[in-house]
Amino acid sequence: MGNGNMDFGSRASGRLLARLLVGTALGAGMLTAGTAMSVAHAQSATRAQSISLPAQSLGQSLRQLAAQTGLQIAFGTADVGGAAAPAVSGNLSPEQALQRLLAGSGLNYRFTGPNTVSVQSASASAATGGLSVSANGAVVLDTIDVTTLGSGGSVNNVQINTADLAQKAPADLQEVFANEPKVAVGSSLPMSQKVYVQGIEETNLAVTVDGARQNNKVFHHNATNLIDPSLLKAVSIDAGVAPADAGPGALGGSIAYETKDARDLLEPGKSLGGLVTGTYDFNSETSTVGLAAYGMKDGLEFFGYLNFAKGDNYTAGNGSEVGGTSANLLSGIGKVAYQAENGYRFELSHEQLRDDAPRPFRANMGELDPPKYWEPKIRDYTLDRSSTVFTFTDDSPEGWWDPKVVIAYTSATVETLIYPRPVAPSTVSATYTGIGKTESLNGKAENRFALDMGSITAGFDFYKDTADLDAKEDSSTEHASNVGLYAQARLEPWERARLSFGARGDNQWFEGTTGQEWTNAGLSGNISGEYDLVPEFLTAKAGYSHIWAGVPLAENFNFNPKWNYGDGPKPVTSDNFTAGLVATYEGFTLEGGIFRTDIYDARTAYWPPGRAIEAHDVRSQGFSLGGGYDWGAGNLSVKYVNIDVTIDGGPADSYLGNYLATPVGQIFTLAAVHRFDDWGVTVGGDVEIALDYDKLPKGSKRIEGHEVVNVFVEYQPESHPNLTFRGEVKNLFDENYASRATYGQEFNDVKPLLEPGRSFRLSATAKF
Repeated sequence: MGNGNMDFGSRASGRLLARLLVGTALGAGMLTAGTAMSVAHAQSATRAQSISLPAQSLGQSLRQLAAQTGLQIAFGTADVGGAAAPAVSGNLSPEQALQRLLAGSGLNYRFTGPNTVSVQSASASAATGGLSVSANGAVVLDTIDVTTLGSGGSVNNVQINTADLAQKAPADLQEVFANEPKVAVGSSLPMSQKVYVQGIEETNLAVTVDGARQNNKVFHHNATNLIDPSLLKAVSIDAGVAPADAGPGALGGSIAYETKDARDLLEPGKSLGGLVTGTYDFNSETSTVGLAAYGMKDGLEFFGYLNFAKGDNYTAGNGSEVGGTSANLLSGIGKVAYQAENGYRFELSHEQLRDDAPRPFRANMGELDPPKYWEPKIRDYTLDRSSTVFTFTDDSPEGWWDPKVVIAYTSATVETLIYPRPVAPSTVSATYTGIGKTESLNGKAENRFALDMGSITAGFDFYKDTADLDAKEDSSTEHASNVGLYAQARLEPWERARLSFGARGDNQWFEGTTGQEWTNAGLSGNISGEYDLVPEFLTAKAGYSHIWAGVPLAENFNFNPKWNYGDGPKPVTSDNFTAGLVATYEGFTLEGGIFRTDIYDARTAYWPPGRAIEAHDVRSQGFSLGGGYDWGAGNLSVKYVNIDVTIDGGPADSYLGNYLATPVGQIFTLAAVHRFDDWGVTVGGDVEIALDYDKLPKGSKRIEGHEVVNVFVEYQPESHPNLTFRGEVKNLFDENYASRATYGQEFNDVKPLLEPGRSFRLSATAKF
């Protein structure tokens, strides 16, 4: 059956894990003794932070306020009705923002816990004594921890909320992460875009969609996770240091995608709604159409959304047509939910995305130069990703009872033609179809214990992952199963301080293509915190984590049924460190930080029999700077990052970095937006500047820098607030470039996949 290994080199790891988990709970309990709820409220609700809420319905503003500040807000639909809310922006405390939203509305609010607030009419508030709204007919927002450590408890967090996504109107992941230089996205095609956080590839992060684990390491020429931004409600990234409840495998942090549901789109006072969106890109003559219907009644909810994109190849900045870049994407999501009067919520969702079109032979690059004579420049790819998720939560949690259960099945399939080298004297390749598929049955059960000074989340999770290749004589399969136990505390133990710490233990069973099996176990831990050096002005933050992630499955299209695993692959581990300072003053923000991630024994299996357990050590380190100003009707931000990535002590390149990391270097971003509320007009734009990069292996060519400018204008008529019109110009100055994270720019024999040149885009949205 193979051998068994325990990380930390001790057979007593199980006892140590138990002590860590119990210690986490007991430590938090000791810290909470004698701390009053009023103190926690004062720390969480009165601390200033950047808040940006446009003029819109009151119900939507309350939802966005919860997302931006970390409050859980309960309100009755009958109380809120169709009330409108004013624009609220600036460096405000959550309580100040709530006061401005409710001014003149006839509604009162009362904090019923350190992170929960009830909004009611004056009469209802008097009748209930100001207690939380009854579950019957009430809307209770998702619980978001009261902490400025980010949704996961990290001090190096990137949050992209609903308002951000609405402002960006992204067409792909590059546009989702625009103005976030820590996050690089390679390739111009959604079906081959990979996400790198501080230079580390996303397969080394814990990636979830609506809480469902994504195991999609199928083909290195394809995207790891095909995501349609039109389905997204929010994205949260913990860069480097991630909490224990982010899931297993968070070697370089975590990414959590969250999709929309009926509650995000339905106007207050309505039980049914719908929307239609249409976009046209003049560069590639691509039309995108989205249709949605949603409703809520008597606790029942439904949401359905379909999005279809169809178009031709685009033209790069040098005026040449880029072959294999036409659009043919169909995506959709369906959700049904029931929320009982006691707050228990049951939700079932299914998401499906399919990209089926001719692509460059290697879909993440232009072509080899010179090309291999037996390979065509273009071949058909079919990429299909699906995710089915059942979720149980309590949307009216009380005290120590705040459960969450997730059970999910996810899969990703790539189908394409394989062209082996011809056997002389023939010059024609004997092609055959290759199908790679990854599957994951996964889930978790946890409970969040509310304390006067914060919370503790404890639970267990599991996954059963399978990677399979159907490709003639190379057909083979690997399996990995894991069970983890975790606890994470998020506390405000004393005035001016926020602290997050946790631990998890994992036991993994791995089976190779030969049927051999190995069992491994290990421990992970993390701690991070913030301290206000000068209250409401200067904050220091730092964090550290050690992660044990077991043995990762290899890429499907590299599988070999004759692999020699030797004594077995080593479990991969990592250490992460981050620290920084943040200063805020009357709408101004200035911040800076340093970070370092070390990943040890990262498996990179290749097809030859002796390379099944090949592994490398990866280091990403650097620093970031940022500043911004929010003047209420708009904001401006400037960010800079310098990322140095090495593999086995030498400069990284994008070939050795497959499923590991990519060269990044120095990137600047600038973004600005301003709303003319009297006219219903919003204008904005962003700039990305990537400097030349030459810290590469000997013989490599320099990666060229680029400067790209994008601008937009959006109009929402006052007479028809259900209509929105938008015009954009992407790559305004027709820059000829490849995204910094795009594969192969440093190689002399590779033509990288160029980004689109100047692109005019028009879109319209109508809500009903």
